[in-house]
Amino acid sequence: MRRRLVAGAVAVLAASAGVGALAPNAGAAPTVGIRVDAGTSLGTVPSSGVGLNTGFGDEHMGTAKVTSLMKAAGVRQLRYPGGSGADDYHWKTHTSGDGKGWIPSNTNFDSFMATAKKVGAQPIVTANYGSGTPQEAADWVKYANVDKGYGVKYWEIGNEVYGNGHYGDGKGWETDNHADKSPKEYGKNLVAYAKAMKAVDPKVKIGAVLTTPGGWPDKEKAPGDTADWNNTVLSIAGSSIDFVIVHWYPGGTTTADLLNTPSRIAGTTSELRSLIAKYAGSRAASVEIAVTETDAVGSPALTSQAAALFAPDTYMTWFEQGATHVDWWNLHNGTSEAPTTVHGQTDYQDGGVLSAGTCAGGKCEPPRDTPFPTYWGIRSLTALAKPGDTMVKSSSRNSSVSVHAVRSSNGGLNVMLTNKSPQNAAQVSLSYAGFTPASGAVTTVSYAKGDTALTTAKRGTALAQTLPPYSITTLQLKPASGTAGADKPSPAPTPTAATPVVSALGTTGTRAQAEAKVGTPVSQPTPNGTSGPLASTGVSSAVTYSAFGGLLVIAAGGMLVLRGRRRRALHGK
Repeated sequence: MRRRLVAGAVAVLAASAGVGALAPNAGAAPTVGIRVDAGTSLGTVPSSGVGLNTGFGDEHMGTAKVTSLMKAAGVRQLRYPGGSGADDYHWKTHTSGDGKGWIPSNTNFDSFMATAKKVGAQPIVTANYGSGTPQEAADWVKYANVDKGYGVKYWEIGNEVYGNGHYGDGKGWETDNHADKSPKEYGKNLVAYAKAMKAVDPKVKIGAVLTTPGGWPDKEKAPGDTADWNNTVLSIAGSSIDFVIVHWYPGGTTTADLLNTPSRIAGTTSELRSLIAKYAGSRAASVEIAVTETDAVGSPALTSQAAALFAPDTYMTWFEQGATHVDWWNLHNGTSEAPTTVHGQTDYQDGGVLSAGTCAGGKCEPPRDTPFPTYWGIRSLTALAKPGDTMVKSSSRNSSVSVHAVRSSNGGLNVMLTNKSPQNAAQVSLSYAGFTPASGAVTTVSYAKGDTALTTAKRGTALAQTLPPYSITTLQLKPASGTAGADKPSPAPTPTAATPVVSALGTTGTRAQAEAKVGTPVSQPTPNGTSGPLASTGVSSAVTYSAFGGLLVIAAGGMLVLRGRRRRALHGK
């Protein structure tokens, strides 16, 4: 608990540092050049790419208001039954750990599936590796897909299994009751899980938990290991899996750091692809990459505008690099940390996209289910794309403005522009290849600091726009009269070599270290000294903990499990 308090203090200091470091210089900024190559494809928008984590502790996940908000935000995947809680969850009895703790009765598997159906989202389920068995997982597949006909396709085997104490000080944050906690043992058991589950339903896809390249404990070898986690696991189970799983928590000392982290995703993906090619052989191209947890934890902003800008940029960059799923942590989360002020805006230090209505430091969040800015950041994606639309190449001449572009199924071109400056408007000049936009004012869908909804308006032209400070603006362009818009986009070159990946905080991929600031930078010693369908427009560580993973409080009419043990956050467990 002491380390948790220190972590909270560090977070507050980081927030203060972030605000000061980002104060821009006065004066007009030069025009930013944006180039869109509508003829070069980066692949299609995945059918269930935009996801959210939902935990068995979230008794409000299935309410009419919440499901409506998720559906409107274009959420197409829901992850269940939570983060670290999944490695202690027994689906048949709907219990966690020793079964004595309270769990809402309306969050069992059938209730979750009903929620997913209301939202129109595909489920991704995390099987209990920590305290479960291959047979328990196989029985879950049988119940889901044979008995009930739910057709659950994606199954993760465990959460952050590498956090079981095998590395570092031996304590870890992830439940793992296996006597042997090595990557070799996980690889062997992963094969057993895959065999048992596919014997029930050969169509299910099995996912392997990997460490995120560039984040602890990536590249680490504990005593007795012959290789690191990723190489060991894939050398054993590479032929038995269908996707690999990483968690992306890049953090940053300042909000500017956070907003620049998507630039590292290409290198991370390249390294993952190299690993997959090394061990999956002829199946490598079909092995998917799933980012089943991400948010802005470890940076000054969690609910304020910087996190909102980070969200769609992160989703789209992962999709452009070939990831098939990206799941934000969390639908509801809550917090035990006092709010901070980031660029003049209250940040409630809450990882959820909807308010949990909790109170901390004498201040309370907005009423439960109020959308935070992160919700609107994710919802902005619905103005950009629908599943099956073609992502195309685009670039910005200044990192202060990011860009993503999508060829829509109706022949138009949508361009998302994000101004990362908290105080200055940005003038942008756009040019196009493979597409001729119609002249005149264009339809824009925007989300700016302080907004409580997306705003649709006619503003600027296809060639010139003024972007408000700290804003997301999507241009919805129609082709010029008499043009076909563009020929069918050609595929972009596929990266072939891994790019070195360095995490600014050394915490990429592990929320526990991001929260507690105890991550290990690459090539530096560990703390203990060992080496180491998007919808249409209109679119959620070192800690002393209980079996439920946190502090229990009565707030907003419901019981909330606050962020304690690494992934066992609030409702997410």
